[in-house]
Amino acid sequence: KAGQKCTAIRRTLVPDSMTEDVVAALQKRLAGVKIGDPSVEGVKMGPLAGKAQVAEVGKSLSSLLNAAERVYGDPDKLDVIGADRDRGAFFPTTLLYSEKPFARDEPHSVEAFGPVNTVMPYKSVDEAITLAKMGRGSLVGSLFTSDDSTARDVVLGVASHHGRLVLLNRDSAKASTGHGSPLPQLVHGGPGRAGGGEEMGGIRGALHYMQRTAVQGSPTTLTKVSSEWIRGAEQKPDKRHPFRKFYDEIQIGETLNTGTRTVTEKDVTNFAAISGDHFYAHMNDAAAKESIFGARVAHGYFVISAAAGLFVDPEPGPVIANYGLENLRFVKPVYIGDTIKVRFTCKQKTAKDTPPDGVPQGVIAWDVEVTNQNDEPVAVYTILTLVKRSPEAMSTATPQAKIPPDENVANANARAIAHTVGGGKPD
Repeated sequence: KAGQKCTAIRRTLVPDSMTEDVVAALQKRLAGVKIGDPSVEGVKMGPLAGKAQVAEVGKSLSSLLNAAERVYGDPDKLDVIGADRDRGAFFPTTLLYSEKPFARDEPHSVEAFGPVNTVMPYKSVDEAITLAKMGRGSLVGSLFTSDDSTARDVVLGVASHHGRLVLLNRDSAKASTGHGSPLPQLVHGGPGRAGGGEEMGGIRGALHYMQRTAVQGSPTTLTKVSSEWIRGAEQKPDKRHPFRKFYDEIQIGETLNTGTRTVTEKDVTNFAAISGDHFYAHMNDAAAKESIFGARVAHGYFVISAAAGLFVDPEPGPVIANYGLENLRFVKPVYIGDTIKVRFTCKQKTAKDTPPDGVPQGVIAWDVEVTNQNDEPVAVYTILTLVKRSPEAMSTATPQAKIPPDENVANANARAIAHTVGGGKPD
């Protein structure tokens, strides 16, 4: 309820055929805004930060009046509820109208940091975009349109001068948090005088409090430093299957190299029947021959299913469940008659909080590479598994990071840098 708000609308751009109606509607709405003590029921707007700010906003208003006319708001008729008008730092809601916004600079360059708004007309979308950019940087801009093509044109036209854009129509208006209400997932800051960056809020704003350091080294060294296995780093084979181990027993870089499986025509036909996927590249010899593949190929999802058959240990053990699959890419087709195998490497470990009646566990991210008989990668992805903690480890455990790897934004950025300078290949 303060009289000053960094995301308040200071310029209202309106199609020239609608300015009269919009001004009349705003006058009616502003007449209902009660000014005074914000703790009093019915008061919609409180004072400015202090008397110095009243003088500063008044000075800015005087400059704006050189280029616009006042259409609402009279400082001599300011009614204040529940407070002393003379002692408080109150300022009347003020609406201006600039008939020729391209003729003067003041409506765009002068920012009255208070309840002052200037309505200005435009004749085309291009004019509206130009006017919006004349503001020299804004925290947020709101666009009201039912035409999605117009929305696209405006966003592409003004995004360079705004930190955030709110697009409102009849579908989104009821759910909107409003012009001045950012969400934590969004940046809150903007170019130019709107902050010069994203430091004022949102999750990304926290990164401004962290130091970013590039680290160069071999993939093996960077794996040790970052606690995440990087492709090209040392692999640690073990005769004991990883699915027979508790979370705490598995090491970063531990690798299972599986046996092989040759893909047959029967495999492809049976998978098509089970899945319902009869795409021509899998099932039509003639059409597949004319395709980019030159012959029938196995379904990609059959390949990763067959890969699971190669690396999974089926008996009950510490592995609780498959938690997810990320960053899947089919990098080369698998033809009937090809032989595949899997390299299955522990990439990252993240301990999870244990609920009072739950099983102590952690998430293990596995780097998976499926190759053919020529050792060429055909599929790469990351599998997440939930794995039980060992009772012995839990009795002597030290605190660990509890944020799942897919949610740790800061570490993801750091890992991307490490991948780049270390010569590894990020997913």
